[in-house]
Amino acid sequence: MRNLDVCRKIYSRVRLSEQNDALVSWVALQSTLDFVFGTANISRDPSYMCDDEQSSWERISYSSENFDWMVDYLDFIYSIDHEAAYGILLLLGIMGVCCSPTKQHLFIERLISCMDSNMPTYLRHAALRAAHSAREEIASIYAIDDARLRDIVLTKFSPTILSILCPHPGTILANDDPDRFFNHGRDLCYLELVFALAKNSDWYPHLSGDRHIDWCISMIPTYCNSDISQHAFYIAGILLRIAPEQMSVTSLGSITEQQCWDVMRSALSYIPDDFRNRPYFELLVLVDSTKKYMQIASKSDLEQLITNVDIFLETLEWRLARAEMQGLEQGEGITIAVKELRTAASNMLESFGQQSLVL
Repeated sequence: MRNLDVCRKIYSRVRLSEQNDALVSWVALQSTLDFVFGTANISRDPSYMCDDEQSSWERISYSSENFDWMVDYLDFIYSIDHEAAYGILLLLGIMGVCCSPTKQHLFIERLISCMDSNMPTYLRHAALRAAHSAREEIASIYAIDDARLRDIVLTKFSPTILSILCPHPGTILANDDPDRFFNHGRDLCYLELVFALAKNSDWYPHLSGDRHIDWCISMIPTYCNSDISQHAFYIAGILLRIAPEQMSVTSLGSITEQQCWDVMRSALSYIPDDFRNRPYFELLVLVDSTKKYMQIASKSDLEQLITNVDIFLETLEWRLARAEMQGLEQGEGITIAVKELRTAASNMLESFGQQSLVL
């Protein structure tokens, strides 16, 4: 984006300027950044910061230079100007972070700094949004040669992101407090981040030890209530990714059958936009797990499941009809599996009717 190039050049002048000239340049830089937000129609309202509308802002291929200077600027400004730091984090989160390897360490350190409990809530949420944007890179942290960076991510970053969702014990929160226990947009950012981390088995001990799995389980009553829920899809994905290899994890062992059923039936009401980029077997595991826990379903549960599955199928078939040929065969395989699930649920529902006639 041309406006960001202008900001980068102004920032370069600031770093080279004398004190008086630098002050003028700082003002010019902030004014240009405000112009970037205005022309791109990006809301700076913290209440919309984690919403999908923000993340759908056009993704252009940016050079690492555009990110490197913003990371440097964030490092300089985060402790003295929270508003400016918020703006930079918001841009990093929306654009998709791709800073150069030389800036990765600094980027992670400043994310941790901005997530600190002493920082304003809006700044902590913006840092979470930026981490969410870089989730695939963070999930692959073990592939990075920098041992010190790996240590920072695993020992500091992991517990810090959860602290954003868990207010200090004894804190009284209002219903409209953005730092309340459950916040739809913030929690979705968090779940998508943990879902990405759960793709890498190296993360399993940290997701368990830092209580991320416990927190995901605590979300079940709020987000797995049979309504259409992106959150339920990602909670199910996290538990299914970890469960096969980490059955000894205490948190996973504490989940009841009813909780598993609530998660699975709610997850099948939503299909992610990038479903064709997801491992084929994961969606099949979700279907199979739903069949498994369906045995404890009530009549009303089955009725809701059939409604959810119909929504899932309608969305899936609509997307497949408009998809390129690549991945089409797998998509059709998922369709068949989901239709078989619907048939099984319908048959089970019918048996409820027959039982009532006998009684």
